Amino acid sequence: MDYKSSLIQDGNPMENLEKQLICPICLEMFTKPVVILPCQHNLCRKCANDIFQAANPYWTSRSGSVSMSGGRFRCPSCRHEVIMDRHGVYGLQRNLLVENIIDIYKQECSSRPLQKGSHPMCKEHEDEKINIYCLTCEVPTCSMCKVFGAHKACEVAPLQSVFQGQKTELSNCISMLVAGNDRMQTIITQLEDSCRVTKDNSHQVKEELSQKFDVLYAILDEKKSELLQRITREQEEKLSFLEGLIQQYREQLDKSTKLVETAIQSLDEPGGAIFLLSAKQLIRSIVEASKGCQLGKTEQGFENMDYFTLNLEHIADTLRAIDFGTDEEEEEFIEEEEEDQEEEEATEGKEEAHQ
Repeated sequence: MDYKSSLIQDGNPMENLEKQLICPICLEMFTKPVVILPCQHNLCRKCANDIFQAANPYWTSRSGSVSMSGGRFRCPSCRHEVIMDRHGVYGLQRNLLVENIIDIYKQECSSRPLQKGSHPMCKEHEDEKINIYCLTCEVPTCSMCKVFGAHKACEVAPLQSVFQGQKTELSNCISMLVAGNDRMQTIITQLEDSCRVTKDNSHQVKEELSQKFDVLYAILDEKKSELLQRITREQEEKLSFLEGLIQQYREQLDKSTKLVETAIQSLDEPGGAIFLLSAKQLIRSIVEASKGCQLGKTEQGFENMDYFTLNLEHIADTLRAIDFGTDEEEEEFIEEEEEDQEEEEATEGKEEAHQ
């Protein structure tokens, strides 16, 4: 179904149009300027800049003194990776069509009279609408409950002010959680790159080691197999650690994404009272989830394997006793050679003296 036909079939086309003009980050109507991502989704420029800065913390703005080549982030609607040049979000094209539609929509809304919608009624006083919020009990209620009912000793506030406050708080929590998800996705990508580099480095070290051992294969065949097994064990340990981290981050990302979807669905609830029945617990869940778990990270140079590199420019007898990081036997062999050479020189000196 296209955009026009969906508006016609909807019973309230203006309400449906408003949903199409909501930014997926701030969950408010787009603010100028509106930018178009390569995936054709729209964002407020400020929201696009916020998630770009969150995904690229070391990128500076146009007024900064450090020059960067660009950066990347993921579209909050479809997770498509957006690659930016050195201009950042200011290099994105503005969506003038959406901006014009927003102007027309606001003009139309300002000229239309307010319509009364369905409103939940108090269970204790069936003829009274729920129009206030009990701050003490943290539940919406009616004026009669405050005057004569169970909440007459409680502190209350206007329903609309509490509704707007908690809706704003939930929107901020969602933005924070989306930014955290982008950071976790960046870490997952980095860990996957570490897996690739670790595999490449392990392969390179194996090839170099094989080429050197092939020169003296007859002597080094047994030692070659032993060292290759050690490198493989090291590779498997590192890959197992990295893959475990990736799995942890993916699980955390999946939980956070599902929580974002639940929160966005809650924001679509037009009724303040119905919204407030679940908003408090939902906000607590999001704040708890945004803290995240203390997941591990790799140290710098974790994927390096160059400490297995060997210098095999030695004689065959030295190679028979060589090992990674062990040179005591080599020194003993050199000392024995020096002693033999001194004995030979002393013998030659004696023979010359006799002559």
